[in-house]
Amino acid sequence: MINQNITDELVLIDLNKEKTEGDVMDLNHGIPFGSPTKIWAGTYDDCRDADIVVITAGANQKPGETRLDLISKNAAIFKGIVDEVMAASFDGIFLIATNPVDVLSYAVWKYSGLPAERVIGSGTILDTARFRFMLSDYFQLDVRNVHGYIIGEHGDTELPVWSQARIGSEHIHRFMEKYKPEGTQKDLDDMFINVRDAAYHIIEKKGATHYAIAMGLTRLTKTILRNEHSILTVSTLMQGEYGLDDLYIGIPAIVGKSGIQSVVEIDLNEEEKKQLTHSAQVLKKAMEPVFEVE
Repeated sequence: MINQNITDELVLIDLNKEKTEGDVMDLNHGIPFGSPTKIWAGTYDDCRDADIVVITAGANQKPGETRLDLISKNAAIFKGIVDEVMAASFDGIFLIATNPVDVLSYAVWKYSGLPAERVIGSGTILDTARFRFMLSDYFQLDVRNVHGYIIGEHGDTELPVWSQARIGSEHIHRFMEKYKPEGTQKDLDDMFINVRDAAYHIIEKKGATHYAIAMGLTRLTKTILRNEHSILTVSTLMQGEYGLDDLYIGIPAIVGKSGIQSVVEIDLNEEEKKQLTHSAQVLKKAMEPVFEVE
């Protein structure tokens, strides 16, 4: 956030106040190398005038644990946090990063009473970034020329939208035929498995993911504060789009200063439609013990 000159003020709130104060000191000492930003350790009262509240609190995913395994304990943590934020008369946008992000985004929408467009989960922005990076590495191309989406649950039932994946303006399969004829669909399928399971590998090696999700949240914050109208694969409320209703799930959406401006309904082939429906069904089943869902 500081390096990219995104915001004027940044407030850190944590139960561990001493650690927060240490983080604030450390960040402030980096200001001469970054951009002018006012940073302080605050309380929930400071949310009153905030444009965005980003929630990253909660229990971390442990080795061998799925994101959906975290629902009950993190839903309880979130109820307390959201109640405190809303008691401060917060009237901005919530960004949710904690897993399971789709379920917890739904929880914040329910707990806060805010319009759905102002509660946004990080969804599959990180999965999509991993997807684009791995494709760029496979084809040895600039990642900015690789276009594709991972959609669905941010978890084991997410899916790649191969039918809409592009290298430059070429469909990925036509590009591979022309420029990497030795490539196979199995290569692409294996790549997606590595995308889907990336978090498990990182958690096994270093305990948690840090850098890429931080950059993803910074990107999301930037498009809101600067009203960029960017299309990002965020977790947002389905209200009939893709035949889905009453759940948050990772889908391309236009994001700007008011939050979610509209969901983008991309053309999926029949297999992708089935996979997305399955992903939604898994989410709904996981949510049932905690929420009333239709």
